[in-house]
Amino acid sequence: MSLSNLPNLICILRVVLAVPVVWTLVHGHFGATLLLFAAAAASDGLDGYLAKRFGWTSEAGKVLDPVADKLLLVSVFIALTLLGMVPLWLAFAVVARDLVIGVGAGVYRWLFGPLEGQPTQPSKLNTVLQLAYVLAVVASAATPVFPAELVIMLGAAVLVTTVVSGADYVIIYVRKAMRVSQARRLAA
Repeated sequence: MSLSNLPNLICILRVVLAVPVVWTLVHGHFGATLLLFAAAAASDGLDGYLAKRFGWTSEAGKVLDPVADKLLLVSVFIALTLLGMVPLWLAFAVVARDLVIGVGAGVYRWLFGPLEGQPTQPSKLNTVLQLAYVLAVVASAATPVFPAELVIMLGAAVLVTTVVSGADYVIIYVRKAMRVSQARRLAA
């Protein structure tokens, strides 16, 4: 095994961590959830750093990293919502954004060709804020001294960045689709 595969292995670890994170959360082991989720969140930064710093990027990694992020975050948001720890409207916004992006990517690929997607700055900020929000929600359940105001502020920031980053992706890919359509018409 080459070290260049390390970012992909870290992504796979994040996928695997989703199961014990949700299990410990559902069973009320908030301290363990906090540690496992913090490790998963740190792994997101680590795999990206290694891939960029050492040029260990791959086509598999370009797919695996966002899938790992979405699997972890969506499953945790759903679990937190079912436990009454996250408002339904916020979880709906998070899941709906990911569905819109996923369906939009599939439609774009089907109608216009391969995606050349890079995560946008609003999307990166959204992921960081979602990770921070989940950490704050679980930390507030694990320790009664955690400031509730911070959870509320992070929740508001997650809502704003979820809407902005979702709209950003839609605008980017609608524009790309229009350019491809125009190029096809000119070539015909």
